[in-house]
Order: sequence, then C-alpha cells, then structure tokens
Amino acid sequence: MSEIPALINDLAYILMSAGIVTLIFKKLKQPLVLGYIVAGFLVSPHMPYTASVVDTENVHLWADIGVMFLLFSLGLDFSFKKILKMGASPIISTITIIFCMSMLGFMVGQAFHWTKMDCIFLGGMLAMSSTTIIYKAFDDLGLRQQQFAGLVMSVLILEDILAIVMMVMLSAIASGNDPDGGQMLGSVVKIGFFLVLWLVVGIFAIPEFLRRIRRLVNNEVLLIVSLGLCCAMAVFSTKVGFSSAFGAFIMGSILAETIEAEHIEKLVEPVKNLFGAIFFVSVGMLVDPQILIDYALPILMLVLTILIGQAIFGSVAFMLAGESLRSAMRCGFSMAQIGEFSFIIASLGLSLGVISDFLYPVVVAVSVITTFLTPYMIRLATPAYNAIEHRLPSRFIKLLNHLSMSHPETTEKSTWKQLLTQMAVNTLIYSILTAATIAVMFTFALPFFHELLPGENLHIWGNIITGLLTVLLISPFLRAMIMKKNRSEEWKALWAESNRNRLPLLFTILVRVMIAVGFIFFICHHLSHLTNAIMITIGLLIVALIVVSRGVKQRSIKLERLFMLNLRSRDIEAQVHGKKRPLYEGRLLDRDIHIADFDVPMNSQWMGSTLKQLNLGRKYGVHVSSILRANFRLNIPDGDYVIFPGDKLQVIGSDEQVSKFSNAISTEVIGEDFDLENREMKLRQLIIGEDSPFVGKNLKDSGIRNLYSCMVIGLEEGKQNLSPINPNRLFEVGDIIWIVGEQESLDALFGNN
Repeated sequence: MSEIPALINDLAYILMSAGIVTLIFKKLKQPLVLGYIVAGFLVSPHMPYTASVVDTENVHLWADIGVMFLLFSLGLDFSFKKILKMGASPIISTITIIFCMSMLGFMVGQAFHWTKMDCIFLGGMLAMSSTTIIYKAFDDLGLRQQQFAGLVMSVLILEDILAIVMMVMLSAIASGNDPDGGQMLGSVVKIGFFLVLWLVVGIFAIPEFLRRIRRLVNNEVLLIVSLGLCCAMAVFSTKVGFSSAFGAFIMGSILAETIEAEHIEKLVEPVKNLFGAIFFVSVGMLVDPQILIDYALPILMLVLTILIGQAIFGSVAFMLAGESLRSAMRCGFSMAQIGEFSFIIASLGLSLGVISDFLYPVVVAVSVITTFLTPYMIRLATPAYNAIEHRLPSRFIKLLNHLSMSHPETTEKSTWKQLLTQMAVNTLIYSILTAATIAVMFTFALPFFHELLPGENLHIWGNIITGLLTVLLISPFLRAMIMKKNRSEEWKALWAESNRNRLPLLFTILVRVMIAVGFIFFICHHLSHLTNAIMITIGLLIVALIVVSRGVKQRSIKLERLFMLNLRSRDIEAQVHGKKRPLYEGRLLDRDIHIADFDVPMNSQWMGSTLKQLNLGRKYGVHVSSILRANFRLNIPDGDYVIFPGDKLQVIGSDEQVSKFSNAISTEVIGEDFDLENREMKLRQLIIGEDSPFVGKNLKDSGIRNLYSCMVIGLEEGKQNLSPINPNRLFEVGDIIWIVGEQESLDALFGNN
C-alpha cells in the first residue's frame, strides 16, 4: 500500500484542526482569524501533545500563495475612484495614524535595544490595524451601519493600500541594510512609476480582453482566467523587483474596474478562504511558548502602546480630518489592534532574513490580545468621551469641535489650481506611458532588429527602424501631453479673464513641448551619434508634425475614449441596473443622518408584508428611500409595495434609528426547523379494504388532508399514469390510491385504515 505524501498529511492536520477550532470560535462569537492562529499553534512542532506538521516548508509555500490571493481579493474590493471620491479627510487620518504609530513602534523597539531593522519592521506592524477584525467586531456589535463605522472603514482601506507600498519600501530598505532618505525616495518613485503604468495599461487592455471573450466565459473559465491574470501579474511584479503580493493586488484593482468584478470576487472567495486559512494557520505555527514567556514584558508594553497610542493618536487624527471629538474618539478607539497585514509584514521580514526570529511570535501574541480587547475598546469610547466631557470645560469641548469641523471638504478650488493639477496629472501619466514604451522598444525590438540585420552598417538601419517605430508608438501620448486641457473651460476662463494670464498659459504649453522634445532627444541620443543641436532640431520638427497630424490626433482621441470607457464601465453597468446610489446621499453625511443598505434575510418574517403593514417609520424612525430587487430599482416606494426575501432596502436615519432597524431586520426571522430530517415527504400506496373508514366517503369527507395532513395524488387504474381523483367521487372497496405525507402522518393514516 502506497504511503500518503507528507504534504497531504499536513493538510489534513491543518484543515481538521482549523475546522474544529473555528467552529468553537464561531460559537464563542470570536474572529475566525484567531481560530486559525490557535489551530496553527496546536499543529505546530512547539506543541508536544498533538500531531504536528512535518513538512513546514511546503506549508509556508502554500501560505505565500494565500497572501497573494488575500491581496488579490483586497484589490477586487478596492477602487482608486473610491479613494479619489473620499476627499482629503481619510487621507489626513490615515497618514497621521501610520506616522505616529510607526514612530511609537520604533521607539518601543529602541527602548528594548532591538536591532534597527527590527525596530523599523515593528513600526510598520504596529501601524496597520486589522480590516477583517474591525469589520467583524462592528458586525457583531451591530455598529456596521453607523456613520463612524463608515469613516473607520475608509481609513482601513487606505491603510491596506499604504501597507502594500510599505512592504515594497521595506523590501528595498532591507536589501540596502542601511536605509536612508534617498533610497526611500527612490523606492517611492519606483512604486509610483510602475503603479501608474500597470493601472493605465491594465485598464486599457484587461476590460477590452474580457469584453471580447464574454460570450465564451462561464463560471469555471472566468475563475481560471482571473487567477491566471493574478499569478501572471505576481510573476511580472517579482521580475521588476517587487513582491508577488504587490502584483496580485494591482491585478485585483485593475479587475475591480471591470463589469465582471463582483462576479470574480464571488468566484475567488472560496479559493481565498482556503489559502487564507492556511496562511493564518502557518502564522500560528510560528508561535513558540518559550519565546512568549521570555518576552512577556515587551508583549505587554506593545499591547499598551497599541491601545493607548491608537486611542490618543487615532482620535487626534480623525479630529484633524474634520470629525467632532465624540465621533473621533469612537473611530480612534475602534482601531486599537493589529492583524493580518502585520503578519504579512512580519513574514516579509523573516523571508528577507532581516528581522529576529522572536519578533514574529511576539507580534502574533500582541495581535491575539488586542483582537480580544477590540470589542471592549469600541464600547469604551463613549464612556471615555462622557468622562472627558464632564471634566473639561464645555467651552473647550465646543472649541475643539469648532476647530475640527471648520474645514469642510467642499471648499472651492481656484481655477488656476484646477487647471495646473489636471495638466500635471496628464503630463505625469503620458510621460510614464512614453518612458515605458521606449524601454520596451529598446529592450526587445532593438536587439531583434540587430539580430535580423547583422553587421555594423546594417545595425544603423536597425536603429533607424527602431527609432521610427518608437516615435510612431509614442506619438499619441506626446500629442495628448501637449494639447490636452488647452481648450478646457478653465483655460478659456483664465484666457478671457485677464491679459496677465496669457503668458503663463502659453508657458505651460512650452513646458510640455520641451518634455516631449526631451523624449525625442533621448531616442536620438541612444540610437545615433548626432550633435545635440541636430537632435534638438529633429525633436522640434517631430513634435510639430505630431501636433498638426490628423492621424495622430484621431489615434490619441480613440485611445483616450477607450480608456475612459473601460474606466467607467462598472459605473455605467451600475447605472443601467439601478445599483448606483442616490445623488443626494453625500449631502446628508455632515449631519447625524445617513443612508445605509440592508439585505432582507431569506427567512425574514417581513416577507409578503407591505411597507404600510410593517410601519417601519413609526417603529424605528427610518425612511425606506429605495428598494433594489435583482436588476430593478424602485426609488421612493409607496406603502403598498411588498417586501420579498433578498430585497436590498436603502434606509435613511440617524445612527440610533439605523441600529434599531438593523437589530429588527436580523432578529425578526423564521426560526430554524431542527427536526428537518424527520419531516421528509414520502410516497405510499394505500388499498381501500372492506373495513376501511374511507369507504363511501369522498376526498373531503375522508379527512385525509385535514385530519392526517396527507395528500392524495392519484388513483391507480391499471394505466401507465395515475388518474386524477374527482373530489366528489366516493371511495370504493379495492381502490388503490397513492398518498404523500410525512412518515409520522402516514403511520397514523395507515394505522386507522
């Protein structure tokens, strides 16, 4: 008999222990992430009383795949357009929290005389609150629909994005072993370059690819294609010096802009759950009890650092972003824990070999403790605010609220600022696309033509062909860089406003022309030995031809329209199917009233009732503004509209009203049938005998339905099919009827026959 490979044995241990422990944690209403970590500890070599994993290297390999799929799923749930629409407030909060907590973590590490790299990585770990744990805590406490919870989730999304950037920066710092400002700045520039390049190229190519294969795709094909794109980008990311997780996140964020995003997210979720579980179990396997005992004091200090640091700096950060003291404290206290990204950053440090072995289990222990304390910290926010309110002068509280809320997000930008910002963004994007095209042509096309045309004399022709093709490819980008925004409303307004504006406006065109000439100069310099004056002249002539060329103009416009179509495809699909939120939603967010979405449970007691019968306004104080059913949306429904299971209700109310409504919709459900297995319907044949009580009675008088809860489905008369029974027909001796019912009901019926 052949032996089972060690990996299969290990997976059996991992998944069985994870299944048992997570069932217990689910019963105790604790986050499943903690269950996975405990399961990992139970099957680790450090636990002598249980069966342990043998092939830890393969498990960690699977865990790396888990990290990749976790970040791919995060990317699918992320949209750069969402971040842009958030405004400056979440960005201010996120940057403040990350900076302050990173500095705190670094100082705590220095206080314990840990290495410089340990302190840097520790700062990164302590800065990352857990999206999974906070979301679960809000859900368990019934706070997910409250306004402050939405603010916290916005900051957590940004933290997750910055965590990706932080991982890339930490990798670059670790490779240098002596981090300095120049190296960090170079890492940021490199990240920004590839981020813009991949997103722009991806939004050009991926939606168009999915659009062309849409008719050929089913669930299986879409899953394989999506995971294939994820892995391909992960491989490409490692080739250019980034992590595979970063590439997976980028591909997820590209797919998030497609119509298929929600479908892909649902298909990928089981894969993410499986490999994510293995990752968190592998985290638990690294917990060494002896290290926890030896480092009990640092663990305690780090827990206090997170709890106090997030409570203080988190509250200050949200106040700087424009929240009142009460709301800011509820937000800050909610973020007092670390989670999955801290483990990922710790794993990165271990894989690079730059952090000490003790740091990983210490961080896991801190995460476990702070996770257990998260619900209590969320509840503590309101009493803490009340205590502060009683001790501080009311004038001081009003002053704090006035200062924090005195900078609305809707401040009107100046026309110059709008125009220059748009020009700078366009120039940056098209410069990156141009630089990337030149790099690809010089890396692949130039060697190809040199090989095709050997010899020094023919190499010149290879250079000329490569140069012409490169200029042809980048010409739409250069034209868009120079001409875009030159006829915008802002440009026209500034031109007409004053003669003094005209020279600066013309100067902006000159700057962009010089950037375009610089790219042509670089191509000529790389491929020829001409003098600088000649190359500049060639650059000016080529740029002039690009600007006046109708063909280049049409190509540029076509590419831009395709990009905008792909970028807006998901929004267009949402509008077509009525999934777009009402335009008035944002105008309510500055008051204690907001919009929240609720799904009607499939076993809801409300199903079949009208809005008038439910009387939600009088009971809970909320207003139902919209109902979304499948792909149909009804705005401002009247009282006669019937509620069905699966409906999505959009309600408007204050935090307190929405909380009451949330509790009602989740608790007013039909209870489970715990005797479900014994209520199976069975089909039996009944022969009417001489002493049967049914003889001479019709179907209604027999009581088969009313008394025995059974149903007669037909009469057997020797035909191929059963004959339907006339309700007025009297049963006769020898009739063969077929009856369906529960086993208990059938036994009672046949016992009396």
